[in-house]
Amino acid sequence: MRIVLIQTTCASKTEAKNIAKILIDAKLAACVQLSEIESFYTWNDEFCCDNEILVNIKTRKDNFEKVKSKIKEHHGYDVPEIIEIDITNSGKKYLKFIEKNTN
Repeated sequence: MRIVLIQTTCASKTEAKNIAKILIDAKLAACVQLSEIESFYTWNDEFCCDNEILVNIKTRKDNFEKVKSKIKEHHGYDVPEIIEIDITNSGKKYLKFIEKNTN
């Protein structure tokens, strides 16, 4: 089984917690971590600096499309960041944790 980290950002902690709960309840994620970050980017040709919530989602690789769909369904951004990062090395016990807690 291959596991991945799916990353997104949210404008508020409330939105991030909502997405986390939806993913955990649906067994699409074994663990979701939230961190407060400051993001710098260009949007509509303007420099932006915003406080956001970074959402790290640990799941099986074959859940990516379902997780992406749930994020888009419950996300407030026009263009949400949805990035899949392959986890190439992990302990067997952690892999079992992911497997046990995801569909």
